[in-house]
Amino acid sequence: MSYDLIAFFMFASMMLMLMTGQRVFGAIGAVAAASALALWGTGGSDIPFSSAMKLMNWYPLLTLPMFIFMGYVLSESKIADDLYRMFHVWMGPIHGGLAIGTIGLMVLVSAMNGLSVAGMAIGATIALPELLRRGYDKRMVTGVVQAGSSLGILVPPSVVLVLYAMIARQPVGQLWLAGVVPGLIMAMMFIIYIAVRCRLQPELGPVLPKEEREVSLGEKLRLLRAGVLPVVIFAAMMVPFVKGWTSLVESSAIGAMAAFVAAILKRRMTRTVFEASVRQTLAISCMFMWIILAALGFGAVFDGLGAVKAIDSLFTEQLGLNPWMILIMMQLSFLLMGTFLDDTAMLVIVAPLYVPLVAALGFDLIWYGVLYTITTQIAYMTPPFGYNLFLMRAMAPPEISLRDIYSSILPFVCVMLVALSLIMAFPQIALWLPEYVYNR
Repeated sequence: MSYDLIAFFMFASMMLMLMTGQRVFGAIGAVAAASALALWGTGGSDIPFSSAMKLMNWYPLLTLPMFIFMGYVLSESKIADDLYRMFHVWMGPIHGGLAIGTIGLMVLVSAMNGLSVAGMAIGATIALPELLRRGYDKRMVTGVVQAGSSLGILVPPSVVLVLYAMIARQPVGQLWLAGVVPGLIMAMMFIIYIAVRCRLQPELGPVLPKEEREVSLGEKLRLLRAGVLPVVIFAAMMVPFVKGWTSLVESSAIGAMAAFVAAILKRRMTRTVFEASVRQTLAISCMFMWIILAALGFGAVFDGLGAVKAIDSLFTEQLGLNPWMILIMMQLSFLLMGTFLDDTAMLVIVAPLYVPLVAALGFDLIWYGVLYTITTQIAYMTPPFGYNLFLMRAMAPPEISLRDIYSSILPFVCVMLVALSLIMAFPQIALWLPEYVYNR
């Protein structure tokens, strides 16, 4: 059997196992192990062993539990509730102000957690009921929460970009910095859309009643401190790293400790909060480590077969496609896979194929990491089977139907497609900040 055919059967077997409902790491790891033993006999056992050693020796992986712990401490201690109260008071007097404040809340939550699911949970439980109670249009606010949660895997500290860095063998710090400007641009585009839409249709986002807007300046300033806290934590973590005073791992430890101390100072670090944060951190960290291990093993077998070179030859020589056409086809495949897979599953399935191929086509892998994160989030919110759509259905109140959720997200998907097109057309949007920092 030719190596090309073996690679095809490996990929098909993996997809078949995933369709049966197997866990991602189990499906990928089993196919990798079976293929290695069939191709190279008992010597194939060296592949998972060497992959495990790579994983254990990858020092930046220590950032993963640190950032996850930081995010869960801040969310479990209800600091996000204080943030929403701040946006409620400061942004309430304008049309669509609370929806704009929700996007601001999501940006800060993303900077605290790095997981889009966490942003969705906070938005659906804190912001969504308040917005509906204030008379906001249910389709508008449902779309706002879903779109805002998409910033979670783009704004640092993005946990998914840590996973991409491990598989693509790229510096985590550069990937995080590359996600900052695109993440803020996307947030600003969401805000502009909400402001313009609510200006043209005021009934979609009414202003707060006058009695709720009449808050003393002292109370406003006190609430403003709630918004300053996560910014201070983020700055305490990122400034030393950007300045070169600390390593990435040291900065992650500073962030985790700062969040822990903040919860203690606010008298919210109870035994229940601490235990919940540690348990969830352990569960998420172990899940990611198993997925990375399986992906490294699968990628090693694929590289040994020379499958990437065969695919490169198929696209460029036999089909005559130029690099940009191939890149667009990759992005379209992400949109398709995102209808039934989550971001980590998509990455570990196609990374052995796409990452080496992107490098062979001459594209920057840091830039491509940003494209990947944006595209997967678009796929999450694209009907009919977007992952985030069903997650929102599980969290939303009964008066919001699945049809409302589907229709609510379409304008925001269009905004994200515009942002993706801008970053594809002008790569320096993503690459300027990491080049500036690291060249210094």
